[in-house]
Amino acid sequence: MSPAPAKKPKGKPVAGGKPPKRRGWRLLLGGPSFFGNLATTVLIFLILMSLYSLVGSLAQPSSDIPLSAVASDVAAGKISAITVNGDSLNVVYADKSTKTSRKDPSAGLPETLATYGVTPAELAKVSITIQGQSGFEFWFITLAPVILPLLFIAFFFWFLSRQVKGAGMQAFSFGQSKARVVDPADSSQRVTFADVAGAREAKEELFEIVDFLKSPKKFLDIGARIPKGIILMGAPGTGKTLLARAVAGEAGVPFFSISGSEFVEMFVGVGASRVRDLFQMAKKAAPAIIFVDEIDAVGRVRGAGVGGGNDEREQTLNQILVEMDGFEPTEKVVVMAATNRPDVLDPALLRPGRFDRRVTIDLPDRRDREEILKIHARKKPLGPDVNLAVVAERTPGFSGAELYSLMNEGAILAARENRKEVTQYDLIRSIEKVMLGPERKSHLLTKKEKELTAYHEAGHALVSSILPNADPVHKISIISRGRAAGYTLKLPFEDKKMQSKKQFLDDIAATLGGYVAEEMLFDDVTTGPSNDLVVITALARDMVSRYGMSEKLGPIAFGERQMGNEPYSENVAMQIDAEVSRIIDEARARAKEVITTHRQALDAIAKELTEKETVERSEFEKILIANGITPKKREEEGIVIAPSGKGDAT
Repeated sequence: MSPAPAKKPKGKPVAGGKPPKRRGWRLLLGGPSFFGNLATTVLIFLILMSLYSLVGSLAQPSSDIPLSAVASDVAAGKISAITVNGDSLNVVYADKSTKTSRKDPSAGLPETLATYGVTPAELAKVSITIQGQSGFEFWFITLAPVILPLLFIAFFFWFLSRQVKGAGMQAFSFGQSKARVVDPADSSQRVTFADVAGAREAKEELFEIVDFLKSPKKFLDIGARIPKGIILMGAPGTGKTLLARAVAGEAGVPFFSISGSEFVEMFVGVGASRVRDLFQMAKKAAPAIIFVDEIDAVGRVRGAGVGGGNDEREQTLNQILVEMDGFEPTEKVVVMAATNRPDVLDPALLRPGRFDRRVTIDLPDRRDREEILKIHARKKPLGPDVNLAVVAERTPGFSGAELYSLMNEGAILAARENRKEVTQYDLIRSIEKVMLGPERKSHLLTKKEKELTAYHEAGHALVSSILPNADPVHKISIISRGRAAGYTLKLPFEDKKMQSKKQFLDDIAATLGGYVAEEMLFDDVTTGPSNDLVVITALARDMVSRYGMSEKLGPIAFGERQMGNEPYSENVAMQIDAEVSRIIDEARARAKEVITTHRQALDAIAKELTEKETVERSEFEKILIANGITPKKREEEGIVIAPSGKGDAT
């Protein structure tokens, strides 16, 4: 089933160009965090004011009764005890109640009460206790109202000056390089060629760089100059960054790593400044390796009309070119870069003397995939039934990153089921999870939807099994996984580097098998084949406009038509559309012929799918044989390839 189109995010895009106003003031005040710090300061001020009020209340406690009342109560014999603490009186009455009062600090209690007419005999009946005030408490109560406000003011000014100083230091360090450095002595981060499987040709090319960094004298003595720049090109996940780190690890030199996007800032000249700082750091640590990942972020073709001559990316690229030209033969600094879009790079970047060594890293073949799986399985306890050669055989087109994800998902599945070892079944399930996503067990189909999906997938599988140039089927399922309501997995016997016209035509017919099955059996079509139609339309158009596989238009490569860029006329465009329609119509007719001829086999496959929901290769071949169809086998071995691999999902 095809997913609903993604909604475009609302709101206006932020235009580049001039920096926003008042940004300099924000930097001066410490950036966005300044206001948060100011709020913290105000909160501290309020707390100190509360403490000041508390201290004030301690210094001047309110009296419950006047001193004259204390004197009259002493004369009347109502008071049993008085505790004197400085000028404060704590009066305890005969009924155990307690009250407070104050006396003259300059006079003693007997003299004070005598002035109110209390006789010594009356005072002798009262227990009087004198408590001396501690020095700390006295001085604290005395000086706190003065010292605390002064301390707060001093702290407030120190805090503000610290913020301004931090903003100033940030402004001064804005142009410094953000490169991450891997020390060769750090064994926890060191990577060598032993940690990189596959890419044999790429490693051979890079061995020269390692040899130069270790012993440059033998190259210089014979007049040879090692390439200043090496650019690694390949699909995402093929190990470009890992190979660059392995070169540094083998040579035992510092590795300065930075992304191309980290050079680009809103302020003009920051990127060029960071380039200068990066190369200066590398020269001081020479011999060393500078690695710029995703260099196409700053290395695009100049003069494209985007941003004009003062575009920050162009200034950064210019500085990179200047720095690479400034290298001396004995600098012993090698620049490596990685990109998966070499077609957009500026020609000046690729000329001899700069990035003149180009290393292409392809997707791993079957033997490379097995080696990569062994590396990722080092720290994983594998069960006795695990056969990594079979897993490698079932994963054509997988990159190194996908193989790592496969092994990791297998370990997660084993841990989820509270097992101590990873089994072959875990790895097989991980292949489909990496390709299509997890099973959606909660996504239940109605009886009619289940039957329709079963016939749809059976149509794919049947047409693919009958047509000679289509890949053999290894698994069929109507269990929802990822965005697919069902899927048919197909796997070639051998890794393919090229596709022929006959293979393309059979693939288009097999992909239309689901659409034709729905149309013939239910006299209707659903949204299920929508993704199939997108795939075959793009493939048929590429056959006509890119690969020269149209007999009518001949071996001509037509560019893409865009606004303001129309490499061919409207008449040619109509012919291309007509050829695309012809290819799809002929493939649809072939699929219809196969399904009509082998209708009994289609019903049998759909019935098995409806009952079991998943049909493996061995069960699928039994159905084919029972209906007089010979399954596809590997000719040189005469055996059937085990299931699972990259295939069609509907």
